[in-house]
Amino acid sequence: MAKKTVATLQTKSKRLTKAIKMVRSDKSGAYTFVETILAPELVNDWLNKK
Repeated sequence: MAKKTVATLQTKSKRLTKAIKMVRSDKSGAYTFVETILAPELVNDWLNKK
């Protein structure tokens, strides 16, 4: 189960989005958070990728 959070960031010329995904570790079973800043049209692809 992945939790997702999306925030919109705006700079001078580009519109960016910060996405945070909760990922379960294979070794320990603990959850970690992975975050990235990318273009809004790429967020769904990034969140659906394992």
